[in-house]
Amino acid sequence: MAADKKLGLSLSGGGYRAAAFHMGTLRKLHEMGVLEKVDVMSTISGGSITGAYYCLHNKDFAAFDKYMTEALGSKNVIKQVFLSFTFIRTVLFFLLFLVPAVYVLFSAYAWLSLILIGLMLYLFVRFQFAIFPVSKEIERAYNKFFYEEATLSRLTEKPLLAIGSTNLQSARPFTFSRLKMEDSSYAFMDPAVRFKQEEFPVARAVMASSCVPFAFTPVHIDKQFYVNPADTLRVEPQLVDGGVYDNQGIHKITQRGSIYACDIVITSDAGNKLPFQGSYNNLLILLIRTMDVFMARIKNFQMTQDLYDNTELGNRQIAYLSLGWNLEQCIPGFIDNLAKGKITDEVIQAHQFKEEWVKDPQRYRTELTTYLENEVNYKEIFQRNLKPPQLTIARNVGTNLTPLSKEELTYLAIQAANLTELQVRLYCPTLTQPS
Repeated sequence: MAADKKLGLSLSGGGYRAAAFHMGTLRKLHEMGVLEKVDVMSTISGGSITGAYYCLHNKDFAAFDKYMTEALGSKNVIKQVFLSFTFIRTVLFFLLFLVPAVYVLFSAYAWLSLILIGLMLYLFVRFQFAIFPVSKEIERAYNKFFYEEATLSRLTEKPLLAIGSTNLQSARPFTFSRLKMEDSSYAFMDPAVRFKQEEFPVARAVMASSCVPFAFTPVHIDKQFYVNPADTLRVEPQLVDGGVYDNQGIHKITQRGSIYACDIVITSDAGNKLPFQGSYNNLLILLIRTMDVFMARIKNFQMTQDLYDNTELGNRQIAYLSLGWNLEQCIPGFIDNLAKGKITDEVIQAHQFKEEWVKDPQRYRTELTTYLENEVNYKEIFQRNLKPPQLTIARNVGTNLTPLSKEELTYLAIQAANLTELQVRLYCPTLTQPS
């Protein structure tokens, strides 16, 4: 890899499933000698859990790997919320109305029970985030399990971590890093609205990045973190899951003019290809599934722009891998992209393809397949491939924040590691070639 080229790694959202999947990606990149070359790490939601911990403890990879693997198999964020005073207080709020409502139901004043229940529902809907600020409890759990009151200033200089969230007020991404925290639309206001990032809690930034709409409380920026406190009268960020705007984290590291922009990109996506098999039997499930559709639409658009149209628009080396992909499809997919003119000249030259192969990939498909399999050590990688039942276990892991089983952790990491090695060798060949 040329010394003047910046390498970016993006880690997608997806709760503990993503956090565990990305452990396999980081493990393989470390083994390949690529992780130490990463200049920028862009993370979303579950990817931020792993990415932030790595950027606080990247001096000893073995210790980082050991702790994160153990934590994802034992630390229960949701249980921590249910054991909190905030949750108990919320239960008492409901009991305050339900107990008398049930009592009067069997009296001459039974009609009062409907009024009490109606009042309870009104107050909860009207003041839900004040009554049950669940995001604050998750932030406390993140601090307890992972970040120990660390602030953004303690994050490593290399890689530069960009933690992504979505600002509902501006409909733009809001990014946290050790250099700055900002919404680009605020930066272009006159005068610009700026924030003090040095003492901002890492746990709160990760909470904002993983703040699932409909489930968690939007994260606010307290007045103390504004450079000019009076700017709280001009803007009021309402931060939710970064996946609402960009669930792969690839936006920042491919955005022209951004301080996070990179020349070579690796994207680890813990998205699941399985269709939704549940029943649409309530409004909440319908809303969440509708949001999933929006996020899938954004993902498909980004893949078209950053991967398939890369040769015309970005001309970068971009290696993309996804939990929903199979190893067997990677080399055929690469040859298809070559036939469509979607592989950059730099990648073609690095692979040292014969001229006739490049001119007519479909005609020489057999020769290309054999050549690539030898070049990327495909047979060795495929020997580690998960069997269908193991792959099903990995893909069925949910996106919540409860501990994963040893099998789930193992299979997610293996799938990520295998895809990482194969895709990096195919699409970013200069990373593994001698300088």
